Amino acid sequence: MIFVTSSSKHAIENHFDSNFELESKLAESGKNEWLEIVRNILPHGVSCVYVRQANPLGLGHAVLCAKDIVGNEPFAVLLADDLITSGSKNCLRQMVDVYSKVQSSVLAVQPVDLSETEKYGIVGIDNTDIELGNYAKTTTIVEKPKPKDAPSQFASIGRYILTPRIFHFLENTSKGAVGEIQLTDGIDKLLLEQDVFSYRFYGKRYDCGSKLGYLTATIEYGMQHPEVGKRFTKYLQDLKID
Repeated sequence: MIFVTSSSKHAIENHFDSNFELESKLAESGKNEWLEIVRNILPHGVSCVYVRQANPLGLGHAVLCAKDIVGNEPFAVLLADDLITSGSKNCLRQMVDVYSKVQSSVLAVQPVDLSETEKYGIVGIDNTDIELGNYAKTTTIVEKPKPKDAPSQFASIGRYILTPRIFHFLENTSKGAVGEIQLTDGIDKLLLEQDVFSYRFYGKRYDCGSKLGYLTATIEYGMQHPEVGKRFTKYLQDLKID
């Protein structure tokens, strides 16, 4: 796993690192259940690499920072702000299944209200009504268009599978109006050479980059928590708000 971080994000590295002192204390205390949780934060066989994005120059630039590590291989991009719950087969697993069929870049998309198009990269597709679990060829992708200029109401959200050719276009993409290199601009240029598919995934997305989305995710995940979910749900049901 490649994490593209900034100088202020040490907590991410620490989270996935081993903690000898904590593990020793848990072992001495016989708290084996907690010890297993701590030891299995990082799945077996998975290693982490951390790359610094020295300046906040946009998502496209962040992806470009990982070029030398990714090499000439297809790769997935996951944005931490987008939390997706989708039952037994997560969103990325669904996308990998699509990639195995089309052997081309795949974008996770979902419909949004026309009034919200200015918050997203909006795709144009050759099937204007993709059903859940289906995909269609992407014809264009536009970063945060006004509603009247949006090519559809399908928004690209924070899950992508991309071919390594995207790096060439990101390297040759000029900075936008706010001085950032947009991933959507790179993808739109990639479309000139390769197919890119938009996939309407099964699952619920929480926009944890917004206050409401973060609170919604916290409450709904809390209600499903195996240890405290029932008590937390009862607390919410009994809560009296003046």
